[in-house]
Amino acid sequence: FGWLESLSDSSILFVLSAFRGFLVDFTRRKMARYSHEPDNATKSCKARGSNLRVHFKNTRETAKAIRAMPLRRAVRYLKNVTDKKECVPFRRFNGGVGRCAQAKQWGVTQGRWPKKSAEFLLQLLKNAESNADYKNLDVDRLVIEHIQVNRAPCLRRRTYRAHGRINPYMSSPCHIEVVLTEKEQVVAKAADEEPTKKKVSKKKLARQKEKMMRE
Repeated sequence: FGWLESLSDSSILFVLSAFRGFLVDFTRRKMARYSHEPDNATKSCKARGSNLRVHFKNTRETAKAIRAMPLRRAVRYLKNVTDKKECVPFRRFNGGVGRCAQAKQWGVTQGRWPKKSAEFLLQLLKNAESNADYKNLDVDRLVIEHIQVNRAPCLRRRTYRAHGRINPYMSSPCHIEVVLTEKEQVVAKAADEEPTKKKVSKKKLARQKEKMMRE
């Protein structure tokens, strides 16, 4: 660093600030940032994917359907979606989406079977399950506490039209992140030894008194 001695103070400050900015940018790229942090990190695990080549709108609706589901049920549901045994309800991005009878169980009329979105989410849940095994969590008690789908920068291609024109042919990739949390076991409350007394209404008490008076 002998060349620093020949620089002025302002030049040295500029070089140091540029180097600091490079380090900050490098650490941000190396560390995956999540928009949600679990309350108990020791009982949770994460997984995420960036710039995934799958439609944002379909993936958002599929992720919304499995939010707060147990992990085993979510995996079974996504496999049923690929086999068209259960549908994904389309609530927000439902323009031009047809109706199907399977959407009745969700309280809506519009639904589809986005196979590619289900396959990507299955792969992400499998990754999160591996992270849970590494942390010695009980996989059977894992619940999808948080799942989020964000838009990624669109990728541009081209399609050729008549008369020498070229139109854009865009794709809509997305970022996905998921947080699984181990659900606590609910212990049933012990039954009271003394039997609970039944409540008697005032009308019934009055009738009993009248009956006793007549006897």
